[in-house]
Amino acid sequence: MSLNARRVAILVAANTALAPFAIDAYLPAMPALAAAVGASIHHTELSISVFLFGFAIGQLTCGPLSDRLGRKPVLLGGLAVFLLASLAITQVGSLYELWAWRFVQALGGGACVVNSAAIVRDCFSGREAAKVMSTMAMIMMLAPLAAPAVGSSLLYLADWWLIFVFLACYAAFLMWLLGTRLPETRDPDQPTASPRQVLANYASVFKHREAMGYICATALSFAGLFAFITASPFLYIEHFGLSPAMYPVVFGVNVLVMASSNRVNIWLLRKRSPQQNLRLGLGVQLVAASGLVLMVATGLESLWTFVPLIMMFTGMIGLITPNAISSLLDHFSHMSATATALLGSIQFSCGALAGVLVGAFEIDSAWPTVLTMLMVAVLSNVGVRKLAGKALQE
Repeated sequence: MSLNARRVAILVAANTALAPFAIDAYLPAMPALAAAVGASIHHTELSISVFLFGFAIGQLTCGPLSDRLGRKPVLLGGLAVFLLASLAITQVGSLYELWAWRFVQALGGGACVVNSAAIVRDCFSGREAAKVMSTMAMIMMLAPLAAPAVGSSLLYLADWWLIFVFLACYAAFLMWLLGTRLPETRDPDQPTASPRQVLANYASVFKHREAMGYICATALSFAGLFAFITASPFLYIEHFGLSPAMYPVVFGVNVLVMASSNRVNIWLLRKRSPQQNLRLGLGVQLVAASGLVLMVATGLESLWTFVPLIMMFTGMIGLITPNAISSLLDHFSHMSATATALLGSIQFSCGALAGVLVGAFEIDSAWPTVLTMLMVAVLSNVGVRKLAGKALQE
């Protein structure tokens, strides 16, 4: 991989890391934040789902803007919104204020992250794009690995509000980094689309059977991941009795496996197609989700049985996501940000719905989490084979 490819991967990873930091950094502080806004931990955890819904809308609206105006104006505007909303969250006093500002924060975050895959597609295609996305994803894995540890440290130093001050500072750093180091990658000769054409572009993706298979695989595996992430403060801190200081350690092992699977993906791409790796990742997720249900059904649930199976499930994101995205964008190189926006909006909406299924009913049990993970694993395996079956055999 050339130096330029690595530079693009690092810059885009720094931008994409904004979302995992915004989601994961405040997880250890969830009980403290719930007490501050006077709500249960389950309803406070729904702020993750609110964020994901806002993130989906931000991508859906700003993807076409990026194809029309360029990558950098949309990036920098989104970062400004994210920064201001992060500061506003430090002043919230109720659950509804928290939800509202998390939604605004997510709109800005979505405007930023929707450009990441589009920038890679501007510069690369095919196997090279998949390799760059894997490198980008591997670098980005440092964010969810570090985020809970950073959040736990900031919680110890002051209180939950310091975590959102940190997020505002990170957004300010990104504004400087991307504003000064990232060139505009959108082809100036690329024709711009009217609002009617944007809708037609979205419709063309929906009508593309194989593309919807890749979207199905990415979105549903992502939903399973966020069923776990949403429930993890309750499961690890309250259900299994971990301290907030130990939570980042147990949470972080999942990230290490995801980073490792990205390296495995790069190695496998030497001899296998992205579609073959995608199929492998989805199959392992189904096995892991089935194992989690079995552990709860037999009463064998514990950290020692849960953590390895969760690692198997979450680790496969490193095989599924980069291969599905690169395969999708190979069909839509002429409107990569629009296709990425649709993928992102469906992906984050599914993640939000999974979080609602896990947290909205305030059930103090692992059943909502493991059943949701099994359901999405079954649907993703069936969906991708029905929609992109021929391509998966190549």
